[in-house]
Amino acid sequence: PGPFQTLQTASLCLSHVFWGVLKKKLSLMHQRKNPKTVSLVQDLVKEGAVEALKKCFSSRMEFGTAGLRAAMGPGVSCMNDLTIIQTTHCFWWVRRNAFFSPIYFYRTHPCFLSKREVSHLGLCAGIMVTASHNPKQDNGYKVYWDNGAQIVSPHDSGISKAIEENLEPWPESWNTEEALKTPLLKDPYQEMNAQYFKAIQKHCHHRELNKNSQVKIVHTSVHGVGHTFVQSAFKAFDLHPPYAVEEQKDPDPEFPTVKYPNPEEGEGVLTLSFALAEREGASVVLANDPDADRLAIAENGQWRVFSGNELGALLGWWLFHCWREQNADTAAVKNLYMLSSTVSSKILRAIALKEGFHFEETLTGFKWMGNRAKDLLDQGKSVLFAFEEAIGYMCCNAVLDKDGVSAAAIAGEMISYLATKNKSLSQQLTTIFEEYGYHISKNSYFICHDQEVIRGLFDRLRRFGDKKDTYPSECGRFSISAVRDLTTGYDSNQPDHKAILPTSSSSQMITFTFSNGGVATMRTSGTEPKIKYYTELCAAPGNSDVTHLKKELDDLVDAIVENFFEPEKNRLQPKPE
Repeated sequence: PGPFQTLQTASLCLSHVFWGVLKKKLSLMHQRKNPKTVSLVQDLVKEGAVEALKKCFSSRMEFGTAGLRAAMGPGVSCMNDLTIIQTTHCFWWVRRNAFFSPIYFYRTHPCFLSKREVSHLGLCAGIMVTASHNPKQDNGYKVYWDNGAQIVSPHDSGISKAIEENLEPWPESWNTEEALKTPLLKDPYQEMNAQYFKAIQKHCHHRELNKNSQVKIVHTSVHGVGHTFVQSAFKAFDLHPPYAVEEQKDPDPEFPTVKYPNPEEGEGVLTLSFALAEREGASVVLANDPDADRLAIAENGQWRVFSGNELGALLGWWLFHCWREQNADTAAVKNLYMLSSTVSSKILRAIALKEGFHFEETLTGFKWMGNRAKDLLDQGKSVLFAFEEAIGYMCCNAVLDKDGVSAAAIAGEMISYLATKNKSLSQQLTTIFEEYGYHISKNSYFICHDQEVIRGLFDRLRRFGDKKDTYPSECGRFSISAVRDLTTGYDSNQPDHKAILPTSSSSQMITFTFSNGGVATMRTSGTEPKIKYYTELCAAPGNSDVTHLKKELDDLVDAIVENFFEPEKNRLQPKPE
């Protein structure tokens, strides 16, 4: 046989050895533990499905600041009872010096309640298993520290290290029947549920108006857990209950009526909601993702679905408007803070500059905003609002994370208030932009499965023109005024050129600021094979030529795609329509 056949024969022999070792390990770890998983792997072995087995067993899921997220299935790269147990007992190992309260798992427990429980029950940590808005085959594992916020470094690396060093599960970990008999197991649901709705009522400022409101609203929980809790939140605000999309109001892990259970996708997820709204004469649709931590809003008038940045502007304006009505002491504004992630709209910065409160931006993800909010609250500051462009909003610091339930009730009150002024959400958004400056954004992504291509794309931007540590000074006709690279820690705006925000060499993220008021961030996704871009054109108050601004932003995005992404050269796949 030739060299290729020899290599093929050797590979086959090695494969047989590997399968033998694999089956032995499976037998040791899963025998009488999870026969379904063993059967799935045995079927793959019989079929000779080498690639599928490689995908399941060649690399372990990485535990990061977002915890774990992967498809459900057999093997160390998938979510299954073994990987959950390994992660959980190693998480306990990291927290072994603290009293570790029982872990609670709820089939239909909304994530906002789980987050609140950690801090209000004095727990040292919390774990939540949730698929969130991902496809039905996926699942996730989120970890919250004793402050009630998602973990950040170095907790993630500590847990990851413990997992690698302690892979053998404790024998008692598999005994779920005994675990359920423990006298320590107490369900705090009723107590936390009551406390949560009492807490969000502090953000209801127009109760009489709500009682008399004639506004009709539709709500969908997209086959998740949000229905009951949004109904209760509206009741807590004395708002009329929203019409529920019957086909989507009960939890269903198959998500039968949508391709993806993510209301951020817009019209495709909201088709049934629009139909119900038109039948009932409702003017607004509210939508939560399955674990109810995100909120999307659409308004009748050819059904405009607002972007996360537009809703950030509306909710930020509303919360400050209500705060100002409640605070006669104008000096108190100096103690007030709003936050957003660095890839989100800068509209809060513009409002803060004019109104006198503080604005801060954090790294991408609510784990950063939640932890920063806790720091500020501990210093006696008031954190009024935080948001990220991926339709995540913290309108009530009873939960130090995004919360789609309180956001839905607060949005309902805002909608009712605007109706008394004969204003729609769209009209109010225009008013905000006219007062604080138009902020027009355009976000998307490319798909790329080749890490070398991704690395090369970003490295090229760091040695533009083949010069080391030299970033581009222009992009097409657009002049670049500043560059911040949170992979390397470089920031041209700082005197020492060192970035203020935390840096991470394990992910790619570069932000370009343009002379025309444009801002563009290119970053890799931590959970998907995507290179994302976030662009915004920030205009000064008085510049209301929206057509020109949109054209300017479109041209800027085209230039970035052509000059920085080079999709044809790098064989990047565009976002599917």
